[in-house]
Amino acid sequence: MFYLAIFLVVYGVFVFWITLTKPEKIWNIGKIQAFVKILGSVGTQIFFYIFGAAALGFGIWLLIEHWPAA
Repeated sequence: MFYLAIFLVVYGVFVFWITLTKPEKIWNIGKIQAFVKILGSVGTQIFFYIFGAAALGFGIWLLIEHWPAA
């Protein structure tokens, strides 16, 4: 569970980075463009912020619960 927590924290930060910077190679992927088509640009950003916050929050919670004892 500890490694899952670390992965979720890194994934959450990565999602925030993608949403903030919108790198062209990643932002023009078909799946993201489908979200843009359905939700609009602002809706897609909000969706990614919520998704990133959920991953980050759950990862931090798992880190707190499963921190290896020294």
